[in-house]
Amino acid sequence: QVHLMESGGGAVQAGGSLRLSCATSGLPPRRACLAWFRQIPGEQREGVATLDGYGQTTYADSARDRFTISQDNAQGTLFLQMTNLKPDDNAMYYCAADTAGYGTAYCQATRLSRDFTHWGQGTQVTVSA
Repeated sequence: QVHLMESGGGAVQAGGSLRLSCATSGLPPRRACLAWFRQIPGEQREGVATLDGYGQTTYADSARDRFTISQDNAQGTLFLQMTNLKPDDNAMYYCAADTAGYGTAYCQATRLSRDFTHWGQGTQVTVSA
């Protein structure tokens, strides 16, 4: 059974940094598409970054050059390092996993949230101006 649990959210000032963590269990090693999504109340959940089974990463335009997705292969923990945070980054952040595919073409940041099967409970990020 797949289980995901996020941590690391909090409140920071604009320009600050945060590192989100997602503890994972039950996932086949390097055989899943892993992702970070975020959601603002009243809006759809949007993809932020993905990590495929080959270690390739993709980012939404809003996250590119500021956020980095990575994984601790020994523990399976997924990370999202966020730098130069902006008020527009205010959102609930979720980690997600899809075991139906893990290749680079399949695992893109443009994939919709409905395509992901497994979700964590979310962690709140609040950025003040």
